[in-house]
Amino acid sequence: QVQVVESGGGLAQPGGSLRLSCAASGVTLDYLAIGWFRQSPGKEREGVSSISQGNGFTYYADSVKGRFIISRDNAKNGVTLQMNNLKPEDTGVYYCAGTESIAIGNMGVPWTYWGQGTQVIVSS
Repeated sequence: QVQVVESGGGLAQPGGSLRLSCAASGVTLDYLAIGWFRQSPGKEREGVSSISQGNGFTYYADSVKGRFIISRDNAKNGVTLQMNNLKPEDTGVYYCAGTESIAIGNMGVPWTYWGQGTQVIVSS
């Protein structure tokens, strides 16, 4: 049974940084494309960033481009999302999701495996 679990959320000040991690069990994570989504208060869930299988092509939403970095840590069977220069609008619950589908340059594919989410609050 495949499970993905997020960790690393918390409270940060505007301009600060947080690092989210996504760990998997039941599958070698490199076989999956991994995406990070967030659900902000009063907004629909949005795709934030993704990394593909294989060559690790990355995608970033315009709202986080230049501030967030997604990467794989195959030794830990995980994916991290380094979030820098955080803004209050980055506040939300962040979800890690996995898919066997090829996700290159976009996040519009069916995401099969979802974590429980981790809360990120950016506030002074």
